[in-house]
Formats: sequence, structure tokens, C-alpha cells
Amino acid sequence: MYKSSLIAIISTLFSLCSWAQTENNPYLQCEDTCTHVHGIDLSHYQGQVFWETVGENTKMAYVYLKATEGGDRIDSYFERNIELAHRYGLKVGSYHFFRPKSDLCRQLKNFKTQCLPGEQDLIPMIDVETTGGMPDTQFCDSLLTFLRLVEEAYRQKPLVYTFRNFYNMHLAGMLDDYQLMIAMYTDEEPVLCDERDIVMWQYTGKGRIVGVNGYVDKSRFMGKHGLREIRYRH
Repeated sequence: MYKSSLIAIISTLFSLCSWAQTENNPYLQCEDTCTHVHGIDLSHYQGQVFWETVGENTKMAYVYLKATEGGDRIDSYFERNIELAHRYGLKVGSYHFFRPKSDLCRQLKNFKTQCLPGEQDLIPMIDVETTGGMPDTQFCDSLLTFLRLVEEAYRQKPLVYTFRNFYNMHLAGMLDDYQLMIAMYTDEEPVLCDERDIVMWQYTGKGRIVGVNGYVDKSRFMGKHGLREIRYRH
């Protein structure tokens, strides 16, 4: 009886210590406690990334790097990031921040100057976060036209990234042909109003990784989805 009670007390203390370590350790994250395939996305906002440290210490399997925005903006850290991310072992994809009111051909040209097929492990991703003040019908026409242009240029459908609420308000039922990465920063997995399948979930905008100063967006695959589904077909 005494031995059983002692074991129970020790077990409880161990659990409490583990919980305290988790609460006090900002680097102990979801990927440390689950079996999903995790990744990050980065841009110039993170500044200089120490990729050797990231490669040695992270459990991230992939990274999406911001390449361009609109018709003329190029992320100042993109070239450095994509070279070093490859060098230190991550699967790499590139993304474009879509501006609905900007000329679509200029946006595609801008993206193509940076998102070079030979440097891609993952399909292109289009970041959709604003309607540009357009009515939904006009906005969706602009977005779908751009997605088709990207598909023609890279001979594969791009991944679409957006927030859960933005999708529900503006895009429900419009993107059935495209794989989705949905951002929602809660403990519960996102569900869309049209019950569309979600391939990837960006679950935090305040992740931590050794080798990156400040916060990092982290994502993971949902359900039985995996990395092979977004591999770039060369």
C-alpha cells in the first residue's frame, strides 16, 4: 500500500514538473508533442535567420518563403532565405501576396522573377488576405483568373493560403479545385462553412524556433494529408 502510494505521488510530481517545463519553455511547441508534419513560413519580417541553427534544431519539415507582393514588391530576404533553407535541409516553397487591384499579368511576372521552378520543392502558394475593397464577385473573378495564370505558368495548381474567417466571408464555394492552407490561431482545428477539406492548418502566428528572432508562423498537415501532396512536379 505504502509503495503504491509513493509511486502515485512520484508520478504526480513528475507530471507537474513536466507541465511546468512546458509552460515555462517557449520552444516546447505543438511539434514536440504530436506526430503531424510541421512547417513554417518566413519573410523579411523575421530579419536574418540563422539557417544552420534552424536546420540542426528544428522539427520543421518544410518552409514557405515570401517571394513577392503585388506587381512590383520583392521580399528583400528571399534570395538569401531560399539558398540557405535548401542548404540546411528543409523542403522549400515560395509564396506571393495577392493584391486584387494590381494588374494580374504584372503580378505573375513579378512572382516568376523570384519563384524559379528549379529552386522549388513545393508547389507555389498564393497568400489571399484582402479583397482590396472590391465587391466579392469582382474580387473572386480577379483571384480565380490569377490562380489560372499561375497554374498555366507552373503547370500545377497553386496552394491557396487564407484565414478561416476571410474564407467563410468571401471565398466559400469558390475554390473547390484548389488545396487550402487555412490560418486560425486557436486550439481547435478549423472547420470551413462549406465543409471544404483543409490540407494544412497554420495554427499559430507566435511560434518559436531556435535560430529565428521573434515570432514565426507555424503550420501542420491535417488528418492523413502529407508532404507528397504539395510537392513540386518537375
